Amino acid sequence: MSDLTMKLLVTGGLGFIGSNFIRYMLSRHEDIHITNLDKLSIGSNPVNLRDIDTDTRYGFVKGDIADRKLVENLVNEMDAVVNIAAETHVDRSISEPWPFLNSNTIGALSLLEATKKGGKRILHLSTDEVYGDIFKGSFHEDDKLSPSSPYSASKAAADVFGLAYRRTYGSDIIIVRCTNNFGPYQFPEKLIPKTIIRALLGLSVPVYGKGQNIRDWIYVADFCDALDLLLTKGKSGEIYNVSAGNEFTNIDTVKMILNLMNKPEEAITFVEDRPGHDQRYSLDSSKVRDELGWSPKHDLQKALRTTILWYIDNEWWWRPLATEQVLHPTPWKLKW
Repeated sequence: MSDLTMKLLVTGGLGFIGSNFIRYMLSRHEDIHITNLDKLSIGSNPVNLRDIDTDTRYGFVKGDIADRKLVENLVNEMDAVVNIAAETHVDRSISEPWPFLNSNTIGALSLLEATKKGGKRILHLSTDEVYGDIFKGSFHEDDKLSPSSPYSASKAAADVFGLAYRRTYGSDIIIVRCTNNFGPYQFPEKLIPKTIIRALLGLSVPVYGKGQNIRDWIYVADFCDALDLLLTKGKSGEIYNVSAGNEFTNIDTVKMILNLMNKPEEAITFVEDRPGHDQRYSLDSSKVRDELGWSPKHDLQKALRTTILWYIDNEWWWRPLATEQVLHPTPWKLKW
């Protein structure tokens, strides 16, 4: 596959990772055309890519990846697909699981059907959460799946379909499982932007339970770099873990942010933990590092500072999104 002729379909391109990925690819590949398919659901924001609206290498289509006819017509015109479209918030999945099944599983199946017919490559974004939690060591790509929430179950189901399509139809699929991303344009309900925004507004900063759940954080630009590499050089039929090795408890992550913002740690309030809360996620990413030479380029503290400054400088972006419901301390209790 050559950069000179690549026509790329990106699904969910108006979300956090999707918009960062599209901007990343356009900045690094001159001769590429990206079609963005997004249904404008929660987490999608048209202004995320308003700075590239006039770029002739970019086009937008409003639609659902579960719409089989639409997907088939679009895929027929493409060289490859990067499936980023997903419902991703665990709290929402606990409150209302059906949209997660539709987008994350049925939508992925729609893309698998379309790509198998023309032998098109599909880079499918999964999550570290499909493995469940781990108390010691790190998950490898061939470890069993043990999802804990409706969200992770819907993503695990999509992964299994992808592997089945590889074996049955010879589909050209690569599955990517990554740890927690952070950076600009992340929807305010997620931990890091919620912490930043609530601190900026002078509100308390909620932390589930005692804040001892451990997450590994990766700056979104580093993940986009990995996706770019995997799209062209990843081995068909393989699963790749992507992680940065920045493991911190949630309470330490929140304290780090507040310290960088010169905000008092007394703002932290502990709230009722959500059901089935995984204790620790950890991925061994030696496969993508050793086989393809990928490694993260951004220092965590510097990337966090850059992210904080972005939210400070772009209140116009987050203010309309930061509703009381989105910033709720225990959103899994809400009916969306």
